[in-house]
Amino acid sequence: MTKVLIADELSPRAIEIFTNRGLQADVLVGLKKAELIERIGEYEGLAVRSATKVTPEVLAAATRLKVIGRAGIGVDNIDVPAATARGIVVMNTPFGNSITTAEHAIALLFAAARQIAAADASTQAGRWEKSRFMGVELYAKTLGLIGCGNIGALVAERALALKMKVIAFDPFLSPERAVKLGVEKVEFEELLARADAITLHTPLTDKTRNIISADALAKVKPGVILVNAARGGLVDETALRAALERGQVSAAAFDVFVVEPAKDNVLFGAPNFIATPHLGASTNEAQENVAVQVAEQISDYLQQGAVVNALNTAPITAEEAPRLRPFLSLMDKLGSFVGQIADDGIEAIDIEYEGDVAQLNTDPLSATALAAIMRPLMPDVNMVSAPVVLKSKGSPLTVSKRDSSPIYGSLIRIKVVTGGSPRTVAGVVNMGSAKIVEVKGMPLEADFHPWMLFINNLDKPGFVGALGTMLGEANINIATFHLGRQAAGEDAIALVGVDQAVPEPIQARLRKLAHVRDVKVLRF
Repeated sequence: MTKVLIADELSPRAIEIFTNRGLQADVLVGLKKAELIERIGEYEGLAVRSATKVTPEVLAAATRLKVIGRAGIGVDNIDVPAATARGIVVMNTPFGNSITTAEHAIALLFAAARQIAAADASTQAGRWEKSRFMGVELYAKTLGLIGCGNIGALVAERALALKMKVIAFDPFLSPERAVKLGVEKVEFEELLARADAITLHTPLTDKTRNIISADALAKVKPGVILVNAARGGLVDETALRAALERGQVSAAAFDVFVVEPAKDNVLFGAPNFIATPHLGASTNEAQENVAVQVAEQISDYLQQGAVVNALNTAPITAEEAPRLRPFLSLMDKLGSFVGQIADDGIEAIDIEYEGDVAQLNTDPLSATALAAIMRPLMPDVNMVSAPVVLKSKGSPLTVSKRDSSPIYGSLIRIKVVTGGSPRTVAGVVNMGSAKIVEVKGMPLEADFHPWMLFINNLDKPGFVGALGTMLGEANINIATFHLGRQAAGEDAIALVGVDQAVPEPIQARLRKLAHVRDVKVLRF
């Protein structure tokens, strides 16, 4: 039975989903690193929140692991590049706690604007300091969003309902999307200068680390309110403390910090600073949602091959998976074919999609082909790691699509350049089965066979008879035989399905036949 390890606290609904789907779910919360390393080798799936650290050492021991599901958005606790290198899909659940996080950002904005936390502490201490806590209205103020993805868009929707004006800095926000959301897309410097309040909704990367720096804080509109419910490290905490003390920033409210748990922080005790202990996703509804989503996503991947919300590979929805499955099989075989006939490494790869298949989600098809092409030299590569490996080697990949195919409803052609020379093969799916229909530009129709002889020769009389005689004398049974040629007497191809491996001495004898240019034994 396929096994999934739940390593962090999740709603019991996750266990129900795994069990109902026929998977074994083991709940082992609080494992130390050594214990996790000892146990992880038993599992195909791993479900975590933020407590479990999925390090390269853990991944090295995860010999059966196929997928890691993060119940939540951030994957700081998962070494995604190391997982990718090992061909493990990493998924998150970006929508399960989006509303909760957006609501928390708005709550922090209100709390900062009206000094709710300080007013509460003062009032409950018996001081009635009504004149001390003079707040500001949010109505008609300008809210600046740094990041306008899923959560940023939800915050914008709520701010617009408060009759605020919303501007957004996000390099990936299209003008059309901005118009649809009702926000104004601006550059970073303009946002700093115009915003009465700024909220952050971007992941922590090398480019976004300390995006609110001392320099940025010097450029903000005096009296701005700053809210961070996204990721610690987006704001230079020391610089913000100074900006709060001099009044450049009138108030700040943070749910996240550079170091967590934040038991001691430079911002604690700063004027008009509000802190919460990373509560952005902490509602009953959100925890239920992310648990359900991560369990469904892991189950769909392990049982159907569906890839949803993956951070390191192309998506495949549950609806797409049945349509893609026969083409994934074809791509695996075509890629294996050209990978096995490539002699001198892969210098470039070109993939062409023709006809109906060009309308499908071809990213996972291309990734599958890349893995199969590279597998003869890198046995552990798969569709997750292959695109990264190819990019690291600097080999160019070209993908093209045509809406129609001259002969077939759908055709896929792969060309690789090896040793300065091209190798091409094309195939189709016919009645659910993968078939070869072209090799080196020469038409022929052949089924894939577990063992195949690929022979490139000149089309001269006597070759077929000599080949059959030699295989017969070696007691090698021919299962299928397919020929293709450019023209009489010119370049030709023979694809011979055989019932067993062809020993190297027989291959050497075949290479010595008159007019034979190349002989390869292919395994599928």
